Amino acid sequence: MPDFLKTIMRSVMETLESGYYDVDPVEHGRISLKKAILSCTKTPVIAEFKPASPSKGFLRKNEEAIQASLSMEKAGAIGISVLTEPKHFKGSLSVFKEIRKAVNIPLLMKDFIISSIQVEAASRIGADAVLLIQTLFDRGFSQIGLEEMIDFVHSRGMEVLLEVHTEEEFLRAIHSEADMVGINNRDLSTLDTDINTTVKILGKHGDCGKIVVSESGIESPTHIGLLRRHGVKAFLVGTAIMLSENVEEKVRSLVEAV
Repeated sequence: MPDFLKTIMRSVMETLESGYYDVDPVEHGRISLKKAILSCTKTPVIAEFKPASPSKGFLRKNEEAIQASLSMEKAGAIGISVLTEPKHFKGSLSVFKEIRKAVNIPLLMKDFIISSIQVEAASRIGADAVLLIQTLFDRGFSQIGLEEMIDFVHSRGMEVLLEVHTEEEFLRAIHSEADMVGINNRDLSTLDTDINTTVKILGKHGDCGKIVVSESGIESPTHIGLLRRHGVKAFLVGTAIMLSENVEEKVRSLVEAV
């Protein structure tokens, strides 16, 4: 079976070498994603803008980014995740900058980060937090160790959402200096998605002392309720929002889930 992660990492290395991450800065005071989650009085939803995905194909035009993001903010999302990987997800650093100028809630730069160059870019475009993926470090795709990368992100005034997929990864992540731990219900090697990934891990380790974010496969208030009962504190939702005819209504239905 093809290993999607190997394929995408080849692209990421080419993108790094191309100078894509050499960007001009945007002025922006940091907003804490962690605090936004903890202070939320409804359901803490991190809505995601992604133009495409390897599993679903085209989702939204980049030209729709500002309007979609404003709708997410209006509907009560506590933050927005923005894909910046350009080849497989059709993300854009310039679109991230446009969203940064348009909204006043925390932004998470979601990419396949293996280099300090990408972290510097995140800082320059106004990210409040970045996604780090534990398996990229475990599999040796980064020349920098995970803890060193977390420290570097923090030194740039940003927070870390550390993404895991397995129980073993989760147990190591909760002892890291990451600000939040995300459980990705999608296996990045096969692209298979199972929302019970989060349920199974938290069924054993629910009281872990970290803010846990569930990612991928979340489509409805029913999913939110299931995950919340197992200790999930926040919910990162992308595809279901991108495929919705009305972004604001979709996000609001998740934010108001009980």
